[in-house]
Amino acid sequence: MNAFDRPSAPTAAELRRRLMALDAPLALLRFDDGGFALAEAGAPLPPGTRLAGLVPALQPEDLGSARFRAAHGLRLAYAAGSMAGGIASERLVTALGRAGLLAGFGAAGLSLERIEAAIRQLREALPQGPWAVNLIHTPDRPEDELARVALFRRLGVTTIEASAFMELTPAVVAFRAGGLAAGPGGVPLASTRVVAKLSHPRVAEQFLSPPPAALVEPLVADGTITRAQAELAARLPVAEDVTVEADSGGHTDNRPLVGLLPAMLRLRDRLQARHGYAEAPRIGAAGGLGSPEAVAAAFALGADYVVTGSINQACREAGTSEAVKALLAEAGFDDVAMAPAADMFEQGVQVQVLKRGTLFAMRARRLWELYRSHDSWAAIPEAERARVERELFRAPADAVWAECERYLAAAEPAALAEARASEKRRLGLLFRWYLGLSSKWAGSGDAERRSDYQVWCGPAMAAFNDWTAGSPMAEPAGRGVVEVAEALMRGAAYLARLAHLRAAGLELPAELSVVPPEPPASAAPAGPAIAPAAAAPQSAPQSASQPAPPDADGERPDAEAIQGWLIAEIAVQLGVPEEEIDPRRSFESYDLDSAQALAVMSRLEGWLQRRLSPTLVWNYPTIEALAERLGHGR
Repeated sequence: MNAFDRPSAPTAAELRRRLMALDAPLALLRFDDGGFALAEAGAPLPPGTRLAGLVPALQPEDLGSARFRAAHGLRLAYAAGSMAGGIASERLVTALGRAGLLAGFGAAGLSLERIEAAIRQLREALPQGPWAVNLIHTPDRPEDELARVALFRRLGVTTIEASAFMELTPAVVAFRAGGLAAGPGGVPLASTRVVAKLSHPRVAEQFLSPPPAALVEPLVADGTITRAQAELAARLPVAEDVTVEADSGGHTDNRPLVGLLPAMLRLRDRLQARHGYAEAPRIGAAGGLGSPEAVAAAFALGADYVVTGSINQACREAGTSEAVKALLAEAGFDDVAMAPAADMFEQGVQVQVLKRGTLFAMRARRLWELYRSHDSWAAIPEAERARVERELFRAPADAVWAECERYLAAAEPAALAEARASEKRRLGLLFRWYLGLSSKWAGSGDAERRSDYQVWCGPAMAAFNDWTAGSPMAEPAGRGVVEVAEALMRGAAYLARLAHLRAAGLELPAELSVVPPEPPASAAPAGPAIAPAAAAPQSAPQSASQPAPPDADGERPDAEAIQGWLIAEIAVQLGVPEEEIDPRRSFESYDLDSAQALAVMSRLEGWLQRRLSPTLVWNYPTIEALAERLGHGR
């Protein structure tokens, strides 16, 4: 056998090159002696070889459900979630729509006037679509949902992303049923679509089923929908697409995708068998999708499409401040936390937010503890009230409440009436002032309120930062929503092809699993090139204001020096200014995770040049108490 008859075993570089040629199918050849090679699919087999497998052509356009792409007029089975407050901006939605990708405008928390202006802009920019608008659940104000749906129907919105719903509501049914008409043979034709994003199987069953009569009949009675539309709605699921939301930013149950998605797929199959829809509903995946590996895994689990969220917030087109984008670009896996939600504060609902660089999560949880423990503002101990006014409100509570009254009188008069009749209700609305404005301070980049920024963020952000480190995408200026989508989907397609080789039993070089970000060259941002980010240090740098280590003659720092060291170190760990650290507050209140706390104690041991008991932080739970103990133990 000559060299032509037997191709040489491919190098790692050659394997990558051939696998990245996504449109070229490959044949895996096995030699009698155990070696292997790749050849063009369909080429004659050299002597002494057998066909061991095929690697199909697989491009980003082939991933996921063709029905999903056709239904929404898409090029890729990829969508960007509707980040609230206009973070998923008109610019973001338009950029993705023009590239053949779906995105939802982040209408939650915005006025009807602001939403109408956005819809009109999107209709002009994308007259044929694709685009969607968010409808968020407002359980304490169902009239808000109905008002938004009335606006959507008046302006011809065809697709909504329904999010944070704890149960199916009349507003969702009105949107879905209100777009139905009978086609040839009485077949239901839908001009409106609901994409439901949720994480509870109980709620998913409601959206994957026809709407119940208890919700439909009142809509018929008041003329919102016709009797004919009600009858057609009984033959269709409320949502044609259900996005399974795993561990994500904002409203989330922190559930793992690998457990939740298969369960939802089985639920969909059971309901399809029960109802016999002409087309089965589609199931998508969201939460934690910040790398090609995660996207490839979602498709491998059976997702019809994928939805990204947190990572788009750090892109150029996102409707948030440059300060927030910079914070997000530095986020690691330990830099998110749960905090009370502004829109469902009294119910104890939480959202996942960025922790590094802001004290919002800690402060918001303190407000929840005060609300849960007291029935009125006056019932809170005076020292706590003073702290809230000083650190969070930065104004007297009476002045804050006066501002609340002005807003409520115009926007929510019923809530104002409840507050005047109930001190507990007033307390909740007073605390909502801080929770509601914290996201606006972040969005506007208010420098004076940097430590109070509420930034919705999930673990996908850390995964994305890790993946793009050292590349042009490491910095926010190098991140565009289309380039990000293209790079993720291209990387996922490559990994799916690589999986075919692994399934054939090949032991492949580890470096083949690394997928560098490779957005199309034509999609590079205008302006000067972005230099790669420097590699992150293994540990946080010492603050310039930290005191010097012990003198060589053995003199140890006193309590004041130790307190200063601890304040500086914890500020570095949290990414906040030192003046935000109160030495009288407990270590636990600063939301240090175990790794950060261990790092602080380890560096403190090194600085003091002495071993410290791990129980010290339990026995002396504040900076002041610990410094006093260590200072007296010189």
